[in-house]
Amino acid sequence: MTPPLLTQPDCVRDEGSWCETVYSWTDNHWLAMYSDLLIAKPLNILMIVIIAFLARYFVHRTISRLTRGSGGKTPKLLVPLKERRSEAAGMALLSERRVQRARTIGSVLKSLASFVIFGLALMYVLKSLGIELGPILASAGVLGVAVAFGAQNLVRDFLSGMFMMVEDQYGVGDIVDLGEATGTVEAVGLRVTTLRDLNGTVWYVRNGEILRVGNSSQGFAVAVVDFPISHTSSVEKAMEVATRVATEAASREPLSKDVMDPPEMLGVDQITSDTITLRLTVKVRPSTQWAVQRRLRVAIKRAYDDEDIQPPYPNGRPQIDSAQV
Repeated sequence: MTPPLLTQPDCVRDEGSWCETVYSWTDNHWLAMYSDLLIAKPLNILMIVIIAFLARYFVHRTISRLTRGSGGKTPKLLVPLKERRSEAAGMALLSERRVQRARTIGSVLKSLASFVIFGLALMYVLKSLGIELGPILASAGVLGVAVAFGAQNLVRDFLSGMFMMVEDQYGVGDIVDLGEATGTVEAVGLRVTTLRDLNGTVWYVRNGEILRVGNSSQGFAVAVVDFPISHTSSVEKAMEVATRVATEAASREPLSKDVMDPPEMLGVDQITSDTITLRLTVKVRPSTQWAVQRRLRVAIKRAYDDEDIQPPYPNGRPQIDSAQV
């Protein structure tokens, strides 16, 4: 009787199989029997891993091209419609904030692509090892439903953060009103936006809870200057002096670098029994309206003192005739 180790394995009869090839090369019974486990499956797994890394490389490269832009233009994937209209007019520039926004979104998309590609690769590897995926997928599906139900607020915050970045609703350094919190944006994340208000308090606002955004730092701002005068003062003279002083101040440093258009006198804004309030507006660069307002108030107050234009209650309170007491 021929010893078992010297007999040919049954798989040798399959022409072109790894078993037949290994046995013809080595005449080794054990290597031929386990050639599928030792050679075929490792090569199959290696091929899956190589394809996964190549797919990840090309997907990441595509995402980088879409989010990087070229020639100083905003990436087309991230441009809102209002910015596309600006590009048609030749006014669009790639700001630092848009660069940060593109990098953030590109990083998130790359992470998501890597998760999907390597997840599929892992499934194919398990399948090549002969592991049944049905029970695993069923268990993962039940677990996924449970996790999704418990983390629905987290998913909502994540999606809201993605849309905020894509639409460029606000960025770091912007002064925004988010409803419950108002202040300067210090950080914009995919889940939480961090604000610091005028008192120095830091607010952490979940992106999914933001229903409206008031941004004081996009495009341009308007400095509104209200100044009261008494009923005994000449309204025409007060308007002329305020317009002249504001125009001169806006044309000199340090206001000239912030003012975009000449000041506009709107006239009488309000009349009460004690006060006539005049209003003047100036179109300025974003986030500079408060500094411009303060400087214009100082300049107009000095001019009113020189021109003897009286404010209401010049001594701080109305004068009362002692004979009427």
